Amino acid sequence: MKPANLAFRLKMARQTAETYLRDCGHTTLPVDPFAIAVKYDIEVKAKPDTAGGVSGMLLRHGDNFGILYATHTGSEGFERFSVGHELGHYFLEGHIDHVLPQNGIHTSFAGFISADPYELEADHYSAGLLMPSTPFKQALNKRRPGLESVEYMAGLCNTSLAATAIRCAELSEDAIAVIISTGTVIDFCRLSEAMKSLPQLTWLRKGSPVPQGTATARLNADPAGISRGARTAGDLDVLDWLGGTKSAIVNEEVVGLGRYGKTLTVLSSAAIGQESGYHDDDDDDDELSERWTPRFRR
Repeated sequence: MKPANLAFRLKMARQTAETYLRDCGHTTLPVDPFAIAVKYDIEVKAKPDTAGGVSGMLLRHGDNFGILYATHTGSEGFERFSVGHELGHYFLEGHIDHVLPQNGIHTSFAGFISADPYELEADHYSAGLLMPSTPFKQALNKRRPGLESVEYMAGLCNTSLAATAIRCAELSEDAIAVIISTGTVIDFCRLSEAMKSLPQLTWLRKGSPVPQGTATARLNADPAGISRGARTAGDLDVLDWLGGTKSAIVNEEVVGLGRYGKTLTVLSSAAIGQESGYHDDDDDDDELSERWTPRFRR
């Protein structure tokens, strides 16, 4: 599938969830995915912690459906996101026929880690469902960019730090970059429109190395610190992370994601973008695939 087509499908998945909320008259945060499942007679239960990496399962028996969600991360926000992901499979057009055409079980890998378009669509449905753009932006744009804002929004939406950070990058008017990494490797990167205004960024898929000498590299070398949710921060030149041709000082904030085994990095600046007159164009299909990451300077 071409990146532009995928980006359009992901955008439509988010909008489908938001349209559902508007049609139901739900305009406030947080949104309870468990209550939505109950409304449609979908039984939801915690999944026995037996399959590593599995976020949840959608079960079907005739016209009856159930959801099992993983508990291995110890994060209520991730559990809620996983339920939202399975609701995406249930509600999005064509998903049931593709992932579960007959009685049985569909295994999901939520959290923007799968390359399967149907799994990504379900992720973006969950993001739109739990963090609808209008109330989310209203709350986010009242705060300074950075990890503290991500944590505030995660508390407001009752969502995981990782999923919330990605949504912040999608909707923030400030310059932020969100990076999720494991050890020496980048798993995911998302730039806000303002951060994209930096000139001559080159794009790579996930798998790029974490730049040496950064706070992220130092924390990633400490698995015990990641497990206990350690954090660190410092200022650095955006060139050290994102390359390009424009030097600018940004704040790098990093936090371990506990049993998830990964770190979340937030690069932020309130100055980048203001001078370049960036714009947030909803019609650009999110500038190709949202799973692309910038080429990091080595």
